[in-house]
Amino acid sequence: MLKDLDRVALTRALPEFKLSAGDIGTVVHVYEGGKAYEVEFVSLQGRTLAVETLLDADLRMLGASEIAHARAFA
Repeated sequence: MLKDLDRVALTRALPEFKLSAGDIGTVVHVYEGGKAYEVEFVSLQGRTLAVETLLDADLRMLGASEIAHARAFA
């Protein structure tokens, strides 16, 4: 189960929120023992771009050998 402040990546695109698969966010709240998660996505300057309630299937933990990738938030 994910916990508060875990860094996670999206497993699928969420175009309605302008988010792409692989975008990295931080869990800011865990609902009812992991039934859902509030995840914040920020720019590289720290500006909040989106805060969304997501399910476990929408997220994955980051691996130790992964590399971050930058893209413009349109």
